[in-house]
Amino acid sequence: MISKIFAYKSAALLVALSLAGAVQSNAQETNTTTGAVFLMTNSNTGNEILQFVRNPNGSLYQVGQTPTGGNGSGGTTDPLASQNSLLLTSDSRYLLAVSAASGTISSFAVFGALLIPTGIESTGGAFPDAIAQFGNLVYVLNASGNSNVVGFNMENGRLVRIPNATGFLTTELSGGSSLTFSADGKVLLVSERTTGLIDSFPVNADGTLGAATLTSYPGIFDFTTSSTNGLLITVGGPTISSTSVADNAKLTPVDNIPIFSGACWVVVTPKGFVYAATGGAGIINGYSLSKAGVLTPIGTGEAASIPGSALLDLAVASGGGFLYSLNSGNGAIAAWTINQSSGVLTAIAGPALHASNAGYNGIAAY
Repeated sequence: MISKIFAYKSAALLVALSLAGAVQSNAQETNTTTGAVFLMTNSNTGNEILQFVRNPNGSLYQVGQTPTGGNGSGGTTDPLASQNSLLLTSDSRYLLAVSAASGTISSFAVFGALLIPTGIESTGGAFPDAIAQFGNLVYVLNASGNSNVVGFNMENGRLVRIPNATGFLTTELSGGSSLTFSADGKVLLVSERTTGLIDSFPVNADGTLGAATLTSYPGIFDFTTSSTNGLLITVGGPTISSTSVADNAKLTPVDNIPIFSGACWVVVTPKGFVYAATGGAGIINGYSLSKAGVLTPIGTGEAASIPGSALLDLAVASGGGFLYSLNSGNGAIAAWTINQSSGVLTAIAGPALHASNAGYNGIAAY
């Protein structure tokens, strides 16, 4: 198995390096693109990353696809039931992807929309479905089997497992669906969808975890950390909330209000606009977040809708200028520009995908 992985990485690296030279040369001549969007197929016969160039107006076009070296779970709409199964590091230099059926995490160096494989590692558990990163520290959530989170150090794009850096969820069937660090990286937070709990693990100096603090949050699905004020923004059931995270891992509610339509995935922009996707309802909820943590609906709270769609995981690009969603129901990437003053969304034509119900999960953008 190891020899096969090595062969895969060596061949992929040679091809990618050749492509990188061509892409860099072309970019020096045209310089017309400003970023990229990545989408994970989650295929159980060979998981792949679809690569899209992002134009200055937010529109996308596909330029390639790169295998992760593992197998996804397969399935149809939202088989992973999680957020951040595909994750760009905070500096957009590396892309991380889980392959649920193989129990592996793959890493790639990012050059424009080009991906160069840098490593593939076991996640130390079963059915990995979410990733979190802070500095050189990376944690992976394994949702099945012994239901745990496992820590790695990132060294020049490679993931190196940290000894004894494992934290266990409350049960083997807890439904782990989201994973994030607090704003200062001192706490790792995990959502347990089935049990309705948030696990807050203090992060030690060596990257290992302390004992978890458990907070009840009925209906919890996903959350994200706001760069505006460091608060945890959480969606689940009929509400959206903001919560402060203390260094001792204690959570304190700040604001909690009814959401326009129940949501499962959530992102927040650097300007403090919050967007949450509803899945089968095909609605994007929109809220503004004050520095004090108060949530206010943008208009009625319905920021956008696509009838007949299944809007899943979300990604924000260009410093908060564009919003992208995997539209599994209509077989496309849904795209919007974000008004930087009001948070109002304006639709952009998104590229069609190969199949509308092929089990795609995970989207990342810069």
